[in-house]
Amino acid sequence: MNTEELTKLRHTAREALRLREGQLPTDGFEFHVLVCGGTGCVSSGCKSVRNALVDEVTKRGLEQKVRVIETGCLGPCNLGPIVTVYPDGVFYHKVTADDAVFIVREHLEQGRVVQGLLYRSPETGQLLRTWPEIPFFRKQRRIVLRNCGLIDPLSIGEYIARDGYAALPRVLGGMTPEAVIEEVRKSGLRGRGGAGFPTGVKWDAARRAPGNPKYVVCNGDEGDPGAFMDRSVLEGDPHSVLEGMAICGYAVDAAKGYAYIRAEYPLAIENFQAAIDQARAGGLLGRNILDLGFDFDVEIRVGAGAFVCGEETALLNSIAGKRGEPRPRPPFPAQCGLFDKPTVINNVETWANIPPIITNGGDWYAAIGTEKSKGTKVFALAGKVINTGLVEVPLGTTLREVVCDIGGGVKDGKKLKAVQTGGPSGGAIPAEQIDTPIDYEALAALGSIMGSGGMIVVDEDTCMVDLARFFLEFVQDESCGKCTPCRIGTRRMYEILTRLSQGRAQKGDVDLLIELAHVIKNSALCGLGQTGPNPVLSTTANYRHEYDLHALEKKCPTGACPMRIKPAQARK
Repeated sequence: MNTEELTKLRHTAREALRLREGQLPTDGFEFHVLVCGGTGCVSSGCKSVRNALVDEVTKRGLEQKVRVIETGCLGPCNLGPIVTVYPDGVFYHKVTADDAVFIVREHLEQGRVVQGLLYRSPETGQLLRTWPEIPFFRKQRRIVLRNCGLIDPLSIGEYIARDGYAALPRVLGGMTPEAVIEEVRKSGLRGRGGAGFPTGVKWDAARRAPGNPKYVVCNGDEGDPGAFMDRSVLEGDPHSVLEGMAICGYAVDAAKGYAYIRAEYPLAIENFQAAIDQARAGGLLGRNILDLGFDFDVEIRVGAGAFVCGEETALLNSIAGKRGEPRPRPPFPAQCGLFDKPTVINNVETWANIPPIITNGGDWYAAIGTEKSKGTKVFALAGKVINTGLVEVPLGTTLREVVCDIGGGVKDGKKLKAVQTGGPSGGAIPAEQIDTPIDYEALAALGSIMGSGGMIVVDEDTCMVDLARFFLEFVQDESCGKCTPCRIGTRRMYEILTRLSQGRAQKGDVDLLIELAHVIKNSALCGLGQTGPNPVLSTTANYRHEYDLHALEKKCPTGACPMRIKPAQARK
């Protein structure tokens, strides 16, 4: 396919999608029925809903009238399975297989909206017909998630219809590599994998680094407990990641890319491989892309599930067939990365931002967010909150807006106690700080981090000692063991937290715990060990009274800790 053929395909594909924009149908169908098929909805039964829709449509002879499409994750996981009927955009939630049959008979055959499956506003009691009306979406701005839940992820045509593969020909046909990097630099995009390093600076360093070949790597080894941002993008919009990687390949003079995706994400692997195959077949990957003289291809490498392989140097070792252990930096991957060659490694969300930045311009993206934290950020909102799911908001949005306005507040009328950001590497931000803007600097000032985007809401029934113990258990279990501070230090920290939670604390345990945390943070080899103590440091700073109550009075203020259980029983 060349650029002229791509333009024709875009026009044809847009015509087919007009129905989903409420316009007159042009593909022969009267209805497009979208079923959320992300992993979250799969777990709640979306496959049976889809099958029931297809079977009933066939049974009633509506195949020429109704098209059923399985999409990626739309966002509100607690409302799944989700079915949206276009052209009117009617949003049905918590749909069962029996409900699906009723939707076909009532809505698709008789033209009557099924009122009982509509979302009811908790504020007014009003029934809301379309998903943009729902409070969960009102303060969001979807850039990374622009296509998730709205297109068939297995259709390259639907991606192209929504301006997919518009940035790549622009880059290859009229921009120098330096101009591409400058546009990314102007955008202010920072790596969304956790460290927040400026993306344009990283790309420029790789381009200038001596040595060939060069490589482009996608870090899809998301492993934080409760995090599913990258998984959902790979499942719901895989071509956006491929296009971003190809643009980077041109900018840094790399012809080869690797996507490292953890084995626990089978649907993400399946959909991303399908996207690779489609892009190759369409001349958008491989040799002489779009007949514009640029070669670039991507392969998937499946990770075995080691959390430490989310650290960039450990990930590169794993791709190369070595033990997934981090290595000292410098040199950084941009100078000496995969196979000891210059390498750009970014996470899934970072790559998905690249096409719209090129299409709309770096200044457009830089106008979103705060002075130092540009653009939007995707969060996996979980824990003791009413509305759980994927949330994308401009950086600078406050925690209150995410937890209370988008998330609907704490479940069961309980009081908010804290918000854990950054997963096991982050920190617990107390309820008193809920008006904090979400950006890299503000979170760091409170002893937490942005991380890859996990956000866990904690209510008044949660013991902060127990919460810290949970995260430390995860960190020490996932330590690769290469460096002593992380291998032994996190184990000692976990043992102290266990003693505290079981009423067996020794004198000075809390102070020793804090001292250990600082030592490990300052001496561990990689980000896992350096940030692993954060949950302890943040909870001891803000909830020291709970630690002292465990240590001195052998009491847990919430009753969550098994204070009278013997160690052997607790381990069992």
